[in-house]
Amino acid sequence: MIKLIAQVPDALYKQVEALAAQENLSIDQLVEIALSAQILARSNPNALQDRASRGSWESVQKLLEKVPDVEPEEYDRL
Repeated sequence: MIKLIAQVPDALYKQVEALAAQENLSIDQLVEIALSAQILARSNPNALQDRASRGSWESVQKLLEKVPDVEPEEYDRL
């Protein structure tokens, strides 16, 4: 594993720090995920379209039918 040192604006770092805490990730994990996503997007600009073309609205509907129609628990509310 290579250690990467980068300079980022304070405001961006605060956003990264907050998002990492919200997602229960380390900053290292969040940066790794973000870099991986950017590399994939730039190496294959049609990646999202490719993934979308493999799905279907019918499969989404079938998945949603499995979700119970009940109010969420108190701890799970927005």
